[in-house]
Amino acid sequence: MNKKLILVTSPPACGKTYVAKALAKQLHNIVYLDKDTLIVLSKQIFKVAGQPYDRSSAFFEKNIRDYEYDCILALALEALDYNDLVLVNAPFTKEVRDNAFIADLKAKLAEKGATLAVIWVETSPDVVHQRMIERNSDRDTWKLAHWDEYISRCNFSLPENLADPQHKDNLIFFKNNNDTEFEASMQDCVQILQSDAEK
Repeated sequence: MNKKLILVTSPPACGKTYVAKALAKQLHNIVYLDKDTLIVLSKQIFKVAGQPYDRSSAFFEKNIRDYEYDCILALALEALDYNDLVLVNAPFTKEVRDNAFIADLKAKLAEKGATLAVIWVETSPDVVHQRMIERNSDRDTWKLAHWDEYISRCNFSLPENLADPQHKDNLIFFKNNNDTEFEASMQDCVQILQSDAEK
């Protein structure tokens, strides 16, 4: 497989982590990075700033969110110097719809002889709600308490701006509402990634 950065993306609680880890096992010899690993540092920023821990707050959006993405992508780009496959598990909900962001990322990847693959994990809002309740994470406290407001902000539509008929791995749709969808999507996803690498 050619040198590649794989982004596994979607709104929170769509099953990105489950999908990303299962995919990493299928592809083998891959660097796996999860933006949630940075949460321990973000919590400290809230604490030092005397702010309540709320990842849906204006404070988070202004002072933390974008820096988490900058950090995880810097780690990913550095990892590509030492490994051909790097996978990042993170929402990227705004970034994947920002054509300027994507163009800049592809340019940085091209300097390393790498390409970009984006996997969009699709899960219905009802399933997301149930999974968020079941995972019982403090990062979801505000979301669950203000569910209607939160879900109205989420964009579950496929980021069609990434689609490229000549490069099917630019946007891979991964349906993840149940086990049957997961198994079929995993098979299709691996096949697309491998066939693109053989071109």
